[in-house]
Amino acid sequence: MTFIVFLIFAIAIVVADQLTKLWVVAQIPLYSQVEALDGLFHLTYVRNFGAAFSSFQGMRWVFVVLFVLLTAALLYEYFKKPMPFNTFERWCLAAIWGGGLGNVIDRVRLGYVVDMIEVEFITFPVFNVADCFITCGCIALMVSLILFNKGFWKEDKK
Repeated sequence: MTFIVFLIFAIAIVVADQLTKLWVVAQIPLYSQVEALDGLFHLTYVRNFGAAFSSFQGMRWVFVVLFVLLTAALLYEYFKKPMPFNTFERWCLAAIWGGGLGNVIDRVRLGYVVDMIEVEFITFPVFNVADCFITCGCIALMVSLILFNKGFWKEDKK
């Protein structure tokens, strides 16, 4: 797959994330709930000034710098020193990057991240579309690397 295809996928994630956040901010008052799928989840508009579980509050520029470093590392890896990632793993990396960009846009523009998805069947922090892609992308990438991409872990003996 070409770089542009992965970039389009990542940008689509950003668009979906930003559109859902704009809708939630326009339609749901802060800290209010709207039922979505009864027993599964509802929408609750909250502002997250930190990271997962509201950790690292007030450190938004650290997240921006980390995202810029991640972007530089991904570009270097893709164009200068490709690693033995398979196509599926590259999709995972694009999902992680797209989700990260969606949250970085919020941090820079607003100073916080808009979260809205609150699951009802377990106690879990409120999250957003970008968080879904970051989390699922990371999990899928790790599973693929551990179980299916044995070539990734082999040392080059040249």
